[in-house]
Formats: sequence, C-alpha cells, structure tokens
Amino acid sequence: MAAAGAETRGAWCVPCLVSLDTLQELCRKEKLTCKSIGITKRNLNNYEVEYLCDYKVVKDMEYYLVKWKGWPDSTSTWEPLQNLKCPLLLQQFSNDKHNYLSQVKKGKAIIPKDNNKTLKPAVAEYIVKKAKQRIALQRWQDELNRRKNHKGMILVENTVDLEGPPSDFYYINEYKPAPGISLVNEATCGCSCTDCFFDKCCPAEAGVLLAYNKNQQIKIPPGTPIYECNSRCQCGPDCPNRIVQKGTQYSLCIFRTSNGRGWGVKTLVKIKRMSFVMEYVGEVITSEEAERRGQLYDNKGITYLFDLDYESDEFTVDAARYGNVSHFVNHSCDPNLQVFNVFIDNLDTRLPRIALFSTRTINAGEELTFDYQMKGSGDISSDSIDLSPAKKRVRTVCKCGAVTCRGYLN
Repeated sequence: MAAAGAETRGAWCVPCLVSLDTLQELCRKEKLTCKSIGITKRNLNNYEVEYLCDYKVVKDMEYYLVKWKGWPDSTSTWEPLQNLKCPLLLQQFSNDKHNYLSQVKKGKAIIPKDNNKTLKPAVAEYIVKKAKQRIALQRWQDELNRRKNHKGMILVENTVDLEGPPSDFYYINEYKPAPGISLVNEATCGCSCTDCFFDKCCPAEAGVLLAYNKNQQIKIPPGTPIYECNSRCQCGPDCPNRIVQKGTQYSLCIFRTSNGRGWGVKTLVKIKRMSFVMEYVGEVITSEEAERRGQLYDNKGITYLFDLDYESDEFTVDAARYGNVSHFVNHSCDPNLQVFNVFIDNLDTRLPRIALFSTRTINAGEELTFDYQMKGSGDISSDSIDLSPAKKRVRTVCKCGAVTCRGYLN
C-alpha cells in the first residue's frame, strides 16, 4: 500500500465519543453487525465467550465469570465450568493467573469462612487486563498484515508486561515524503537483458558490480551501493537483480523484550547469511527538520532518525510515527544486520532506499538488530542516526548486552 494510504487508522483504533457498551447495545437493538466492536453474525443472536474474567468455587462446583463477545461488561455472567467449551481461553486464564502469582510470589486464593473459594481482586484484575491486551494485540497484528505488501507474515506477542499496541504508529511500505519533498518513483530508462546475471545490466550502467550471487545473497562489501532492475527494465519478476523490491520474505515477530528495551523484532524462521531481511522506511524530511525533531525525541529517549547521507546530507528518514517492522528493530553493538543503500526506480543519490541484510546465519527465534551508528558505508559514526545537537550532548545508555558493547548509543 502506498504511503499516502497509511494516514487513516484501522477501524479498531479510531477514537469515539460513544462508549463501547453503548455502541454494542445500539447495534443489537437494530440487529446490525459490526466486526470492529465484536458483533458478528455468529454472536448477534447468540452468545460467544470472549474471555474469562474471574473464578470461584461454590459447593465444590467451579464457576467462571464470562465476558460475552459483542456484549457489554454489565452482561457478564457466572457459568459453571462444565458448560464452557473454550479450552484455549481456559488455558490462557490459568496461565495468566499462574504468571501473576509467580510475579508477586505471595498471591494465594482467598478461602472465606463459608467455604467459597475466590480469587483476590488484584489477580482477577490482572487476568482481565491480559485478556484485553491479547485482544488488542491480535487486532493490531491483523491490521499490520492487512497493510503489508510483502510475503512474510507479521506476528505480535507480549509475555512480559501489559503494554498494548503503540497509539501513534502508522504502518507504511515505502517512504512517505513530508510536505515539500518530491520522490520520483519512476525510472526513465531500464535494461534490455535476456539474463541480468551475465549481461551488462543496471549495476554496470551505474559503474558498480551486481550486488547478488546466484543464491540471492549479497556479495558486495558494505558501502557499495545496490542498483536493482527497475520498472523500465524488460526482465521479469524472477530477475536475479530484483531482491529488495520483492519485500521481506521471512515471517517476523514484534515482541516485548524482557530487559527494558521495549519492543523488538525476532525472526520465526532461519535466515541465511548475507540475505535481504527488510527495508528501513519512514517519513522523509529535511535535515533541518530532523534536527528540530531530534531535540524533541531527546526528551522521550527515542531515536528513529536515519540520515540519508550516501552522497549528501539533505534528507533524513524519520520512522518514529510512520514506518514498517524496522521501526521496532533494536540496536546492538554486535548486530546481525548490515545497512546498504539501494537504488531502484528513484536514482536520485540523495534519496537511497535503506536495506538491511543479515551479516551471518540467524536462527529462528533470534532477535534482529542493527548498529544505530552504522552508516551505509560500513563506517561507525555518531551521527549516522540522529544528527541533532541535543542528541550529541545527551548520552543514551546502551542495553544491547553484547560483549563488545560500547556502553552508549551515541
């Protein structure tokens, strides 16, 4: 989807002045379905368990407080265990209870004198918050996968805390130019090769080597630009010089880190060394605007500014509000991703696309990282991400945990 189409939020996160309970009641009264608030044909006239809120035992009979999907909280009812046909929700309830009790190390079920067993209010409150968080993250995951234009799937998980989806982040697939900046996305000429791997192709015309080998792995050193075949080329989609433009081929997971680094990204499949993983996209702004924003981001302790300084220093990519999966990739002083400058349809050397390639084999479940100070040339520079004077004055502690950790991000 083009960047311009990313300005509208998904229906699930649009602010509304009417409460959710009121909307659900109105829809049911008028016999209307509305997926965004949980009312579907399946549960319009029936009851479907959305999540479990509480637990008690009465006369040796187990009961769960059920939140019904598409119905207000006020309609939640206690139901005997034998009537519930939702094993996954029951397991989630049990896991959430166990996790909470493990965290506090002192939570136990209250046993009143009348021999009824109930959960402490704090435990039930936590379970409800986790259930609501799980629903919100699932909706966000669905939204991300609807917006992406690449093969790989995007999963979301948080087993660490109660943090939900970011409230002011919009998924885009390509650069979004700020007002006043023009991105020319149509090439004026292309190759007429019968075999781009052997013929004189786009890289040769640009005076550089073909970036890839026959296994679609990058073979050029960092700092060398990548020139891929473009929309004017006569070669087809299977051309060996069309790698970055095909998008992410791997399924990735946005996950909550357990060491205080917020969200991170891990791969769900094995990635071979020197393989293309993802692009770094965001809003393209001027360097002057980047300095202004950098000072604002300083106060929040975030860094999403990436200088497009392949040949000049006129533009910067800001992925704070608009971006893709790369928005959530953390820094490491010993990264497994390397930055390369890429030119496809836009050959303006001031506006290269930023591609991240694996530096080694990355196993399934391993977190993806790149060096925030690594420039496309492969050099370490304190101004490769965020050139704001404020960022140079304020030292940001690095939490990557690598043996070679430099201690600070800047």
